Amino acid sequence: MNKASLWKRGVRGDLKGKMLRYKKSLKECSRSLRVNMTEAERLLWEKIRGKQLKGYQFYRQKTIGNYIVDFYCPKAKVVIELDGGQHYSPEGKAKDGVRDGYMKGNGLRVLRFSDKEVFNNTQGVLERIWGYL
Repeated sequence: MNKASLWKRGVRGDLKGKMLRYKKSLKECSRSLRVNMTEAERLLWEKIRGKQLKGYQFYRQKTIGNYIVDFYCPKAKVVIELDGGQHYSPEGKAKDGVRDGYMKGNGLRVLRFSDKEVFNNTQGVLERIWGYL
C-alpha cells in the first residue's frame, strides 16, 4: 500500500472522517495480540486507555496498512511501539526502520520505547507521549 491508498474517505465521502486502510488478513492476528499483550504493553495500556492523556483516544494492536502497531492515537497521528529484545538485533532494527519509514511517509509520528523503559520510567514515557499530543 502506498501513501495515496492508505487513507480512504469517510462515510460522507470527505476526508474529514477519513479512515486508515489495512490488510484485512491481519485482523485476526491483531485480535490475538490484544488478548496476549506483553507485560510492558499491559502497563502502558492501563495508563493511556480511556482517554486518560489529554482526552485523546488510543487503540491497541491497531492494523495500519500491512503492519500491526502496539498503540495508535488517530487524533494526534501518533504510533507508539514498545520494543522487546528482538528489536535490537540487526535484522530487527532493519525491519523497524522500514516500518517506521512507512508510517512516517503516511503522516504518522512513531514513538519507540524499550520494555525496560516502560517498567523503570513509566512517568517519563507518559510525559514524552503527552508532549506529542
